[in-house]
Amino acid sequence: MKNKTLIFGRGYIGSRLQEELNCEISDKKIYSYKDIEAELKKFKPKTIINCIGNVGRNVDECEKDLDRTLIANTFVPIILAEASLRNNIKFIHISTGCIYHYDYSKDNPIDEEKEPDFFELFYSRAKIYSERALALLPKKYPVLIIRIRVSLDNMPHPRNLLTKLINYKKVIDIPNSVTYIPDFIKALKHLNRINATGIYNVVNKGGLRYPELLEAYK
Repeated sequence: MKNKTLIFGRGYIGSRLQEELNCEISDKKIYSYKDIEAELKKFKPKTIINCIGNVGRNVDECEKDLDRTLIANTFVPIILAEASLRNNIKFIHISTGCIYHYDYSKDNPIDEEKEPDFFELFYSRAKIYSERALALLPKKYPVLIIRIRVSLDNMPHPRNLLTKLINYKKVIDIPNSVTYIPDFIKALKHLNRINATGIYNVVNKGGLRYPELLEAYK
């Protein structure tokens, strides 16, 4: 995929994908369509993967910086999608599954057709805004939206769930959905290879209890 795929966003997920896909990555700040043009001329990608997003140290920080959150999580994905459409480039947007109310005691697994309904956090709201706009495109254009949940990785990183947990004095004991990053990377490669479009929830099966993960780590 080298020299054919361009990743936007040199954060945790963007950097992990760049290592695995052996492709180019851009940390260009995107505020308008013109900001993208130079990058497209420079790299000439066939596929763009958007990993730009603002989550702060945690999602609560997004409530303190609404402008930055709205630009990164709503405007940038739409601008990148438009640039991709104009230049006949496949667009892959890394989204989030943190856009639903969910009760493990009574709810079934969420499918891709369910309308997002978690608007209480501005982080989630900004993600829903962009996803609803992008979801209109895949029936006609090569747009793929991949949702991930809490990131669990096989290597240390401040964004890795396990790295976070081993530094906490106390952890909650309720099930939560996680995305194991090596599995996510395999899924992304597969979906890209088969030219999949639309929305895919790339989340590992079931709910993980954090104390169980720490016990396994011990």
